[in-house]
Amino acid sequence: MTFLTWLYVPGDRPEVVAKALACGADVVIVDLEDAVAPHRKEYARAATAELLAEPPPVPVHVRMNAPRTPLADADLAALAPLPGLSALRLPKVTSAAEVVAVAERSAPVHLYALLETALGVERAHAIATSHPALRGIALGEADLRADLGVRADAGLDWPRSRVVVASRAASLPPPVQSVHPDTRDLDGLARSCVHGRDLGFLGRAALHPRQLPVIEEAYLPTAREIDRAEEVVRAAAVEPGAQALADGRFVDTAVVAAAHRTLSLARRGR
Repeated sequence: MTFLTWLYVPGDRPEVVAKALACGADVVIVDLEDAVAPHRKEYARAATAELLAEPPPVPVHVRMNAPRTPLADADLAALAPLPGLSALRLPKVTSAAEVVAVAERSAPVHLYALLETALGVERAHAIATSHPALRGIALGEADLRADLGVRADAGLDWPRSRVVVASRAASLPPPVQSVHPDTRDLDGLARSCVHGRDLGFLGRAALHPRQLPVIEEAYLPTAREIDRAEEVVRAAAVEPGAQALADGRFVDTAVVAAAHRTLSLARRGR
């Protein structure tokens, strides 16, 4: 199944985590890092370990504390062996070695690396190919924006394209778009999702359940996109090889492959 919605919830609020598991998100991300104050870290870890003692109703990822810190060591010891953990998300990754170090301690848990600094973005491909346990990379745009001193949103388009290209070059799935921080700005969220989809992202992280249907609608193909994809597939079945459709569209192997991806994603929404 293709996941499109990834909902962050703070690990020190188990009552909120319980609600998140029933709100329709494809994946729930329990955050032990930025969303949890230092004096609440141990409680958040213990509450999360209790949750993951049994498999939850939807996949649960945990954003652990930054690798190679005492907090990260405690997170790995407490959570990696648990049957309810689907994946670990590693914040502020700047090198392949950080991923390898976590992978060696958490196997066979899947890992996702978050690139939140200029150095992390520069090393995107090395990180993306660091270990077989790594299943994806993504940006942490709030920290990256601060690191780069970026004021306008367009200033992040190059790093965004960088992770899209690095993911594809490493044969990883398309990256998930970073959160839209204004949870009430649903129109802005929708516009931002369209832009992210144009750049090559697939799906998006969210901070509030109200954002989930907006993200899903933006990333699912429209009726027109489905119709056009079906036309391409039908034409290719009748006449394999390069051709031009009646409306002037050129069809070759790459176009057919893209059409199949569109139809596969459309079936996910049914």
